[in-house]
Amino acid sequence: TSLVWIGLCFVALLPIFSLGTAAFRICAFNAQRFAEGKVNKPKVVDILVKILARCDISVLQEVMDAKGKAVPALMNALHQYDDQHSYSYLTSPLLGRGNYQERYVYIYRNQKTQILDYYTYEDMHPDRPDVFAREPFIARFSMANKELPELVLIPQHTMPSKAEAEIDALYDVFLNVQERWATEDMIFLGDFNADCGYVAKKRWKDIRLRQKPGFHWLIGDQADTTVREKTHCAYDRWDQDCLAKPYNFTRALGLSEEEALEISDHYPVEVELKLLPTSLP
Repeated sequence: TSLVWIGLCFVALLPIFSLGTAAFRICAFNAQRFAEGKVNKPKVVDILVKILARCDISVLQEVMDAKGKAVPALMNALHQYDDQHSYSYLTSPLLGRGNYQERYVYIYRNQKTQILDYYTYEDMHPDRPDVFAREPFIARFSMANKELPELVLIPQHTMPSKAEAEIDALYDVFLNVQERWATEDMIFLGDFNADCGYVAKKRWKDIRLRQKPGFHWLIGDQADTTVREKTHCAYDRWDQDCLAKPYNFTRALGLSEEEALEISDHYPVEVELKLLPTSLP
């Protein structure tokens, strides 16, 4: 999962990253073919809700809930596990080509944030039409903070064979969001397949999201965001390792590799914003 911070790290966010302030945690998680089969396994659901309850906003990818039943069941389990918070969710339409389709799903704490607006990116750029296998599903969130009143999240799960082109085209999405909502306060996040053969190191110089000034990657090239011990790939990213990292639920919850792979072959990645709290509008 990759997270790319636009325009904030060295400008607006520096004054609000400080000790003693309230942490706001955003998580991105490729839940690997999440559908009814997983919510019908109590042990899997038990781990999933423990992961989700760590986060003020979670963004799930690879949700293959065609009938729309798995996510409500997961939300019910989450509320039973964490009755101290009220959660809502927003799902994208089914996205993808042919019979293979996925949803993006936002899960968020109502006490901490609200969704102000959202849309599915129209993949109609004149120079790069239909570049995304699964178009970004973009949401604008309110934040209880004077310095950062709103934050836009842009999830993307790339097709591995087209990862380079899709990551580069996210720059066009940035320009689209900037024009639509007049903001640069945004995070790109998701499973970018941005390592281990899908994007060669020599190709990064041609990817605008990596080369344009003001874009800050919050998970470095050396990070491992995969569950399997035999792999070491930074598919799931941010920038500035001191603020963002994968959540190794295998170690944290005392699971075997086999048990962890029942959940996903990816670890969630998390970032904590240290925000000076104010009330939501």
